[in-house]
Amino acid sequence: MAERLWAGWRMAWLREAGAAPEGGGACLFCELSGQPASAETLVLERYEACFLMLNAFPYTSGHAMVAPYRHHDSLIGEGAERAEMQAALERVRRALLLEYVPDGFNVGANLGRAAGAGIPGHVHWHIVPRWKGDTNFVPVLTTARVLPEALPDTYIRLLNALGRVDAEGLTITGRGSGA
Repeated sequence: MAERLWAGWRMAWLREAGAAPEGGGACLFCELSGQPASAETLVLERYEACFLMLNAFPYTSGHAMVAPYRHHDSLIGEGAERAEMQAALERVRRALLLEYVPDGFNVGANLGRAAGAGIPGHVHWHIVPRWKGDTNFVPVLTTARVLPEALPDTYIRLLNALGRVDAEGLTITGRGSGA
């Protein structure tokens, strides 16, 4: 029988972050699509149809996301957009391999609130580096995760690693700075 690790702390965040902003404002990804790539926004790189960013609430160090600029909830998307998102996922996977040397990755998208989407309505892909034995007792006994690195340090490390990876089919239209 598989063990279950409960992350009960996430539900309060999901309710708050996923709620529609007052006055009908934009979703988080729509808001970030107009912001510069920087350590403050956690946006690492921008491409023609999508952008790459760190997750502000990571499951592990290096937990990144790729989101299209266009607000939609379809995994398919448009052909060029879909191809660019896949290329961005592969680019960050290779950068994570260089910098963090993980043993594997979880890659996926949560569509709709029932599937755990904190921001329903705007598709985004998660890529989470994993290491053998990386799950410890802390999430089981508490409502916390232990991350061995501060988010600003992860941002700089991953941004530098992206600089060492070929763009292969991606046009980088904006890039964060390591400062």
